[in-house]
Amino acid sequence: MLHKTQGIVLRPVKYGDTSLVVTIFTEQFGIQAYMVKGVRVTGATRNRASYFQPGTLLDMVVYMQHGKNMQLIREYHAAYIYTSVHESVTKNSILMFSAELMLRLLPEHAPLPDLFTAASKYLISLDTADPRHVANYPLWFLALCSRLLGYDPRGSYGPATPYLDREYGGFSAHPPAYPPYTTTEDAFALHQVLLANDHDAIQGIAINSEMRSRLIDWYIAFLQQYTQHLGNIRSLPVLRSVLH
Repeated sequence: MLHKTQGIVLRPVKYGDTSLVVTIFTEQFGIQAYMVKGVRVTGATRNRASYFQPGTLLDMVVYMQHGKNMQLIREYHAAYIYTSVHESVTKNSILMFSAELMLRLLPEHAPLPDLFTAASKYLISLDTADPRHVANYPLWFLALCSRLLGYDPRGSYGPATPYLDREYGGFSAHPPAYPPYTTTEDAFALHQVLLANDHDAIQGIAINSEMRSRLIDWYIAFLQQYTQHLGNIRSLPVLRSVLH
């Protein structure tokens, strides 16, 4: 059966001489794998493979056969054309990190329309934002995905709970006994991030690069407690290098 849906490309993998197997986070069906034939040929159609780069937002008409691990796409075109993401090293690194995070964190075949809508708005905001003000975006996206998947840190920041403890799963009265180690300043910064309800708010939070790196490590370790397949984020070292 044919369905119209939007999608966010998460990972393309070469298949054969001319095709791709593409993992896409779809609005209607969650994460699905699609066979896309003939997009890696030379000549006039060679640019079709560019539609399937990580982070691309698509409007699609897809075949959906329940019980099959591989689906097919009948039609596709860009739902949004990026104007600055691919020209900015910082923005592109954030885009790759965000796409990999969704690939590794989200459950397969589970519709998550609220998260899809939020992720689409986030990626468009990343594209339109001033590149000098996007350093907090990866941390904010970690918190956004966590919240919409139901994995909120326990408690809240305050005089009685000024620490972050991954073993406890949130804000604690005691400093962490195990890594990743964080400071009370880190806990307050994360508190501000969790209160930020839009992209403008996250841009105004003052977090230095060392603090940001510790908080990203803390949030990834926090999420690893809830999903066995998250694993290591391969794009994280590149992200660190550009968010200095």
